[in-house]
Amino acid sequence: MGASHSREELISDSDEEEYEEEEENYQDSKDDTPERSSSGRRPKTPSSLDEVAAKLEALKLKYPTSNTPNASLKNAVKLYLHIGGNTPKAKWVTSEKLTSYAFIKTAKIDGQDGAEDGEESENEEESGDVWWVLKVGNKIRVKVGVEMQLKSFGDQRRVDFVAKGVWAMKFFSDEEYKSFVSKFNDCSFENTYKMESNDANKVKVYGKDFIGWANPEAADDSIWEDAEDAFSKSPRSATPVRANQDLREEFEEAANGGIQSLALGALDNSFLVGDSGIQVVKNFTHGIQGKGVYVNFDNGNQRSGLNSVHSTPRKALLMRAETNMLLMSPKTEGKPHTTGLHQLDIETGKIVTEWKFGKDGTEITMRDIANDSKGAQLDPSGATFLGLDDNRLCRWDMRDRNGIVQNLATSTPVLNWTQGHQFSRGTNFQCFATTGDGSIVVGSLDGKIRLYSITSMRQAKTAFPGLGSPITHVDVTFDGKWILGTTDTYLILICTLFTDKDGKTKTGFNGRMGHRVAAPRLLKLTPLDSHLAGVNNKFRNAQFSWVTENGKQERHLVATVGKFSVIWNFQQVKNGSHECYHNQEGLKSCYCYKIVLKDDSIVDSRFMHDKFAVSDSPEAPLVIATPLKVSSFSISSRR
Repeated sequence: MGASHSREELISDSDEEEYEEEEENYQDSKDDTPERSSSGRRPKTPSSLDEVAAKLEALKLKYPTSNTPNASLKNAVKLYLHIGGNTPKAKWVTSEKLTSYAFIKTAKIDGQDGAEDGEESENEEESGDVWWVLKVGNKIRVKVGVEMQLKSFGDQRRVDFVAKGVWAMKFFSDEEYKSFVSKFNDCSFENTYKMESNDANKVKVYGKDFIGWANPEAADDSIWEDAEDAFSKSPRSATPVRANQDLREEFEEAANGGIQSLALGALDNSFLVGDSGIQVVKNFTHGIQGKGVYVNFDNGNQRSGLNSVHSTPRKALLMRAETNMLLMSPKTEGKPHTTGLHQLDIETGKIVTEWKFGKDGTEITMRDIANDSKGAQLDPSGATFLGLDDNRLCRWDMRDRNGIVQNLATSTPVLNWTQGHQFSRGTNFQCFATTGDGSIVVGSLDGKIRLYSITSMRQAKTAFPGLGSPITHVDVTFDGKWILGTTDTYLILICTLFTDKDGKTKTGFNGRMGHRVAAPRLLKLTPLDSHLAGVNNKFRNAQFSWVTENGKQERHLVATVGKFSVIWNFQQVKNGSHECYHNQEGLKSCYCYKIVLKDDSIVDSRFMHDKFAVSDSPEAPLVIATPLKVSSFSISSRR
């Protein structure tokens, strides 16, 4: 697939007439024509004008309508349905030449009721479990929210959205279009935060320093433009990033089967983590290739209870110049998260020990682990790493408290908690990542994103409010200037730069951001692509391309959703004058991307290290893994 906007053609008036006639024939064929009674006899001739009027009304005759709606029809729209998916026969057809919409507050999202715009039953209001629902004619009834993937086209007075299909509504005036978008945003806010959409409540949700997130038109976007200028001055800028770059598949090969995750290396090898072991592959400038050593999880020292990793580890983390790997055990012993991990010596192919997480003599659990910094896996002497649980953020040391490597001949060794904090309530941490200098970004269940400096894990320097959707994965650039959060239905890109009172530019990791906080930008699939990806497929593991050197800038972003690997041009996303942002309402959303479609659900999509980028390509190869295959793609410019 190419850029998705190629499938969002204008809905022209000439097309409408053709499709309307086609749709009208279908509608007529379904109408009951009461020319004969059930007994087959002709009805009696009517004896009065009233009877004639009644008979005509019963016929439900259809007459051509003009482009001007019936003045008595409130919230009138034209409704279109997209058919044909992404096939050559794909097109928009008119579903209703003239219909109306209403926003209804109800508990019956999928049911039917006759409530008018804004009405609700007394019992529903008392129950407290009510939602705003969009109802269009008798064909659409859907809960208002980000799951609809609503996309607006101001120049066409049109909105597209997903509701058990892909629909478009066209409005008859600019005022009606703007009224719908405003009401939709208000209903979405109330459904998300359970409070009325007004200025006071927006301050409660976002905070006065982040009010630009609620009113993007009033936000200061100059930081984005400054950052874009800095991007053009970074190394490798001689290789321009163009919108017409192509993805070319270099090769694809079968794996040993059951791939569950990728552990890409920046040196000689990368690793495919599977159901029963790890396959070692070679790194090349055109991707990863070759079936090297296969390490079974049940190799090595049986004393460590290695059968417990015979099912796939939750996480594989490279360390010590990529000679060692930490494997988070899936065995939880009845606890919500992992109680320990295994350390694999890659050079010998043996698991050398099993570690337990503990603090003050008590065994604890971890949700996730990460390297101390972006390039820490290249440090040959590395002995520490970071851990995250729902209400914990800490650093673990594989040495004892005196800095001496522990005696592994003893019973299961316990990792040393060297730094961190246990929060007393409600942080609900979900994921985290580190910058080049070791600063930490943490994503939470409530959508908040917190920034911690390298000196303290107790209190965040900056806490972004989020937009109501849980952050399931987070990444950050090497320089800490940009954060990429993953939610089920969109990606959120945040600029951490701000100017302090002395006029110095800093990141939110190093100081508290004041009132001049730029609004974030969203990266979304079009409603059509979202529908094609499947109702149960969600965004996963969005990441920047990979650099580990000061002064270099990441150039692409990639995320996985179902069988799609979706790639955005980073510079294009940051460009505020990009065509994608024209005529948009609310937060700027970028829909210009490329899609790689695979035959199976994608396990992971990641760019190799920047060192593997060749001279005629602006980016290192992209590696895409499915359970049974691994593919490598290069990015080249059209000539």
